[in-house]
Amino acid sequence: MRARSLHPYLDHPGPIPFAHRGGGLEAPENSLAAFNRAIDLGYRYIETDVQVTADGHLVVFHDPMLERLTDGQGRIDDLPWSAISQARVAGREPIPLLDQVLETWPDLRLNIDPKSDAAARVLVTALRRHNALDRVCVGSFSGSRLARLRSDLGGDLCSSAGPWEVARVWAAGHGLPLPAPADPHCLQVPVRHKGLTVVTPGLIRAAHARALCVHVWTVDEAAEMERLLDMGVDGIITDRPTLLRDVMIRRGQWS
Repeated sequence: MRARSLHPYLDHPGPIPFAHRGGGLEAPENSLAAFNRAIDLGYRYIETDVQVTADGHLVVFHDPMLERLTDGQGRIDDLPWSAISQARVAGREPIPLLDQVLETWPDLRLNIDPKSDAAARVLVTALRRHNALDRVCVGSFSGSRLARLRSDLGGDLCSSAGPWEVARVWAAGHGLPLPAPADPHCLQVPVRHKGLTVVTPGLIRAAHARALCVHVWTVDEAAEMERLLDMGVDGIITDRPTLLRDVMIRRGQWS
């Protein structure tokens, strides 16, 4: 069922539980505190994002602006790390550098979305410097960004499908015999998008037939977790890691 299981990133028994931004409904999102809490719960996989500062540092942060999540102000790519390091998520947690995360937890597996082309360029250098390609999967809503990452990092990179690659697999699962996308290892998709149900038995069958696994985001209700696991998805990404752990323990799928 699982795609390309020879890649170390995907070497996991059973469906993969991911803590979305470390578990943003249970701790300040994308903070070291959130990551540490998820790891204490038993998580080996964390979904996260990176932005790049004006002076070229990769920070673990979703938004381009500081205002929604922190007591700081301004665009991250307009500010130096010295300024961003003073901001606090939820008024208390510092914004981490990606280097910190990779060095603090050398066995942690990260699903990383570089939020800009500039961040993707710096990410290439960081993953090589940390020799981290065996424990990272990259994803993006930008197909061109993914293509550049795959080109720069080569066959050792694990990556999820871009939007058009997902569309090809979805279409194949619903009666259009389109060829499999050659590059991704997995689909990371929402249950629905703009009124269309994305995650269907047909999509899962088509993905598995093409050696692709299916990870679903962002799932925060127990009944939906159960339904998707019954359907045969290969991973669930959640803001409620305690709840997902409890559901998977109850089902005998927690590892």
